[in-house]
Amino acid sequence: MKRLLICPLVLLFISCAGNNNMSHTETAQIVAESFFSKDESALKKHTTSDGYASLITVQNMIPDSDKEIKVEILDEAIEGEIAWVKYKTSFDGKSGIFKLVKENDQWKVTSKGPREKGPF
Repeated sequence: MKRLLICPLVLLFISCAGNNNMSHTETAQIVAESFFSKDESALKKHTTSDGYASLITVQNMIPDSDKEIKVEILDEAIEGEIAWVKYKTSFDGKSGIFKLVKENDQWKVTSKGPREKGPF
């Protein structure tokens, strides 16, 4: 009887724990989509505090859009605990680059330094 109860509980914990570890490209895609759709709660969840502050400042300058935003990942690079993702959105057709860092074992978008350049 105990085994019948323990097995489902173990499976439940494993399935719930696995959803938090997204790749750097998945995180970048969510951040780009939430940035242009102005979903601040999703943006805050997937960015560092510095990254969130920078993105909100820029977000307040762009016009609202009611169209669905599509994100295309163009390139990616990982250098230890830092990842770079180059993307393009259907919002304006221009490419952008996100710098991501690992924070509590999760990839989060952060702000780049003023003269910091990524690998592309």
